[in-house]
Amino acid sequence: MGALAGVALGDALGMPAQTLSRPDIASAYGRISDFVAPFSGHPVSHGLAAAQVTDDTEQTLLLAELLISNPDGFDDHLWAQTLLQWEADVRARGLLDLLGPSSKAALEALSTGVSVKETGKNGTTNGAAMRIAPVGIMMPAGDSAQLVSKVVEACQVTHSSREAIAAASAVAMTISQGLDGWGLEAALPKALEACKLGGNKGHPVGEAHMDTRITDAVEAAATGGEEALLKTAGNSVASRESVAAAFGIAWLAKDDPWQAALLAANFGDDTDTIGAIACSVVGACSGLAAFPTDKINRVLEVNNLDLEPVAESLLRIRDEMTGSRRTAP
Repeated sequence: MGALAGVALGDALGMPAQTLSRPDIASAYGRISDFVAPFSGHPVSHGLAAAQVTDDTEQTLLLAELLISNPDGFDDHLWAQTLLQWEADVRARGLLDLLGPSSKAALEALSTGVSVKETGKNGTTNGAAMRIAPVGIMMPAGDSAQLVSKVVEACQVTHSSREAIAAASAVAMTISQGLDGWGLEAALPKALEACKLGGNKGHPVGEAHMDTRITDAVEAAATGGEEALLKTAGNSVASRESVAAAFGIAWLAKDDPWQAALLAANFGDDTDTIGAIACSVVGACSGLAAFPTDKINRVLEVNNLDLEPVAESLLRIRDEMTGSRRTAP
């Protein structure tokens, strides 16, 4: 629940600032300290209300639904169809936060007959990492190869570059270990191992050393704080920047998912996705009890989200793999 709630909370708090520079965020909102509505005419978030989520949360839940319906396989064409239907629905709602550049290019290629093994090879952006939390919840952390294999399946259609798979593998492994009771510092070494393994599974496109990007970001955050992290990691939609930044922000936030969301919302550029990833990682490691009850309740109510059945279903699959039993917290 903490992992899924983290996606939604970080996404919603960062939504009004996405695509904006840090000076523009300060000019429009001051320092974001609570949910705010985007200003009129916002280039991406226009039409959304305060505390409303974006593609990060909606696609996370769509992926969860697909995994729950077919835990032993992955239907690439159904996933592609699901994403296209999602975008059509977003357009019908009159919203502007559509498919990202990697997903859009990949799905257009698929529609022209390009093999699914090729459509995502140039996808280096963070679309895979932003929605990978269900894989981290579903897959046990004990078998890195098995977890990364599921990440690869989830990435293949739109983000099968080494950069995107490596980034998504790091996020998924951190979340999976969080469910086993590990904090971020303890979980990081195995997450970096999964990151390397995932990078070796992708097309040789983009950042070849995503694990180093994450390590450098965490070290910058630990020694120099927010400004050093921004200088080292960056904040664009590229996985090498935004996913690395999310790990640095998670480190700065310690066990506080709300603090992770606040830092991300003011970090500039891809604030909603950086927030979704950072807050999900912290949420997985800290649990739902670490969230301010009023903040998470508002996000759930505004977006009419019911996350518990999703968490229960993903945990059931995980427990079948490990032979244990549990209920969602």
